[in-house]
Amino acid sequence: MGVLSGIRVLEFEAIGPGPFGTMLLADMGADVIRIDRSVAHSDLGPKASGPRVDITGRGRRSVTLDLKKPEAVAAALDLIERADVVIEGFRPGAMERLGLGPDVALKRNPKLVYGRMTGWGQTGPLAERAGHDLNYIALSGVLSGIGPVGGKPTVPLNLVGDYGGGGMLLAMGVLAALLNVQRGGVGQVVDAAMIEGAAQLGAVFWGMLATGHWKEERGTNWLDSGAPWYDTYATSDGHYMTVGAVEGRFYAELIEKLGLADAGLPAQHDRKGWPQLRAAFEMVFASRTRAQWCDVFEGSDACVAPVLGFGEAPNHAQHLARGSFIEVGGVVQPGPAPRFSATPSAHPKNAPDRGEFGREALGDWGFDADAIARLQRQGLGLRSDGVKPNPDYSTIQQDQAA
Repeated sequence: MGVLSGIRVLEFEAIGPGPFGTMLLADMGADVIRIDRSVAHSDLGPKASGPRVDITGRGRRSVTLDLKKPEAVAAALDLIERADVVIEGFRPGAMERLGLGPDVALKRNPKLVYGRMTGWGQTGPLAERAGHDLNYIALSGVLSGIGPVGGKPTVPLNLVGDYGGGGMLLAMGVLAALLNVQRGGVGQVVDAAMIEGAAQLGAVFWGMLATGHWKEERGTNWLDSGAPWYDTYATSDGHYMTVGAVEGRFYAELIEKLGLADAGLPAQHDRKGWPQLRAAFEMVFASRTRAQWCDVFEGSDACVAPVLGFGEAPNHAQHLARGSFIEVGGVVQPGPAPRFSATPSAHPKNAPDRGEFGREALGDWGFDADAIARLQRQGLGLRSDGVKPNPDYSTIQQDQAA
């Protein structure tokens, strides 16, 4: 069920952006088999804590393989031959060394879309180096614009590189390549690099820089907390409200709701008057609680909203009305998005344990009982009834760039 129903995706175990991109495909109905190691490593983040909390791993089924063994590589190639998409997140060259690189894969399956998720990309002087989200967005230029004036760059969680500039970019590239195949084109490699995805997210700022409407000094512009009408303000109970009153008519409503319409304040775009505006906003917001300000701005177009915690957000009326958050295995998490009117996404299932539901998945991919038995002889670990995969399979070294 879902807009990608019938699309088969083979994912190689990883962390961060690759699983997130694959989660988006799975949420939209793609049939995903993940090739896992047989034993979890402690450096796999939430995944190492078990499938219940591995939210970006939801919606898959799992098999286990020791890809250092030639027979296991042969089994992986059998899976690749039946897949529409392969997703991997190792450093450049790792899949080639395993005998599973795109040249081999595309020879076996000419219509295959081979998605590669890295930080620096498949080429260039940094391609072989390790890195993480913060490093990628630093070299993309984007991190330089995030933070207060006179202060150091602020870490924006790992959303800009890993997820927005990484996993979403990968998913979009895979979908575009799939569309090309369906139009009669050939399979190909999708080289998704977080450093480039992060730069793309900042595209508007290069335009503003070129026209002189953006200053390189952090925290002095109208979208980086420099403008008092685009910032956060503390309330009397230690919470915060956001203000994003960019347009003149919304700004006028903000001033009116704050009780400052007759305060003789400087004009909205008078940069010299911004310190005075900010001081006035700080004083007024600090006079009431967050809940009281929510009441003041209820139904308003002043572009004001409370800063909610992760635990609070799912209970907001907007999310409740749309069902934006769901519960899977007792864990509250964001539901599938975007929404499709004709082919709605199904409620996702927990991430699989290692090898879980692998037998059923192989059957759905067209492997008969004899073929499944052969794959097991080649080292494929399966479980369908609560039986753990063979614990004797040795693990593969995670050779990952993210």
